[in-house]
Amino acid sequence: MEKYVLSLDEGTTSARAIIWDKNGNPVSWAQYEFPQHFPKPGWVEHNPDEIWDAQLRAIKVAIERAKIEPKQIAAIGITNQRETTIIWDKNTGKPVYNAIVWQCRRTAQIVDELKNAGYGDMIRDKTGLVPDSYFSGPKIKWILDNVPGARDKAKKGDLLFGTIDTYLIWRLSGGKLHVTDTSNASRTMIYNINKLKWDDELLEILKIKDVILPEVKNSSEIYGYTSEELLGYEIPISSAIGDQQAALVGQMGVKEGIVKSTYGTGNFILTNTGKKIVKSKHGLLTTIAYTIRNVTTYALEGSVFVTGAAIQWLVEGINLINSPMETEELANSVPDNGGVYLVPAFTGLGAPYWDQYARGVIIGITRATTKAHIVRATLESIAYQTRDVIEAMEKDYQKEITELRIDGGVSKNNFVSQFQADILGKKVIRPKILETTSLGAAFLAGLAVGYWESFEEIGKIWQIDRVFEPRMDEETREKLYKKWKEAVQRTFNWDK
Repeated sequence: MEKYVLSLDEGTTSARAIIWDKNGNPVSWAQYEFPQHFPKPGWVEHNPDEIWDAQLRAIKVAIERAKIEPKQIAAIGITNQRETTIIWDKNTGKPVYNAIVWQCRRTAQIVDELKNAGYGDMIRDKTGLVPDSYFSGPKIKWILDNVPGARDKAKKGDLLFGTIDTYLIWRLSGGKLHVTDTSNASRTMIYNINKLKWDDELLEILKIKDVILPEVKNSSEIYGYTSEELLGYEIPISSAIGDQQAALVGQMGVKEGIVKSTYGTGNFILTNTGKKIVKSKHGLLTTIAYTIRNVTTYALEGSVFVTGAAIQWLVEGINLINSPMETEELANSVPDNGGVYLVPAFTGLGAPYWDQYARGVIIGITRATTKAHIVRATLESIAYQTRDVIEAMEKDYQKEITELRIDGGVSKNNFVSQFQADILGKKVIRPKILETTSLGAAFLAGLAVGYWESFEEIGKIWQIDRVFEPRMDEETREKLYKKWKEAVQRTFNWDK
């Protein structure tokens, strides 16, 4: 009986399930969106039950579409939106509050207090992270401080914390497993990436009891099994990895020095630094890429908060266009951006600026500005923000990056991919399989159960779709980028 690997890709706006065969080809998939909740400006929440319902539905439909039995699934791998924080009652399974999403800025004041108290350098040294409301630790504190009775329940050991991977594994296993992996733990701002353990000092500062925290495991190992009641068969759950680290694996970035950029809601650029912890002096994060057989691989990461979400804003926020599909044609309908720059600092700026009070701006508008110029400026902003990170990465890593591997929904846009090559002056490579996040989770799950034997075997599966070579002359490139940097400066500290 032929076997397959099921990967769950739980993102910021939807839950996906993809079934993969031995050659790394998708056999079937299902995807369901869930609502975004914005209770106040700058606040972003999800209902955990809505996430679970969407994910479970995707699992069942993907299996049905593949025309296979659950017992044909050799393993389940999970990849997830990172930093998003859920706390739930372990006795009832009910969340005590909505999931606070990674984009949410409500904990900015908590982070300011940490910085003002002089904890910034210590947090960077221990966690590899820049203190920011992006990460889970301050979100945990906010829930415990603001939900009546939550702190007392936490002290009694009645509450559990988890990022999305942990919550899904807990639900899949019928409440038997409370685990995460090192890649997700490294995004919480309470995990020591040097000692590979939850950090007692940071937990004390944020007043978080370790009893609520999950056990930290490898990114590829059998954690346990799905409950039989769920799918009628116990299936091994054998990988968990943050979505951006999963994409690095899916891009075969398992060798030191390979760089990938995933264009999704945000844009995340990672380079594999091997077993070395490279501390950033230029606004990047040091993070864990993955842990396999108790060997941890590290990465440098630049997190850009808004890229694909800026295109979504054009459609849903201001109704400038009807569909993201229109953007490529519109951008190509004008010879240049007409002097218009859009900086999508809708929820602040991430790497390398880290200004949580920055807000978005469109600048350079004249009477000659058209819809096409604004759309083009939005697409160009994705490439400019990526260059910001790549330049910081080269300084920290002290090596020139010669190529960039791209994936995610926006990478299908040929205008973005070509402009990315042009503004970087580097080769941009797009693989045949763009679902690299899901594929990376599948690879790790399959490795844990022997479905694939090694990365060498898996490497033969990875194939290139198209290579974009830079076509822009250096003078034009640098002139455009200089104006971008000036536009970014206009956004700083706007909402403080």
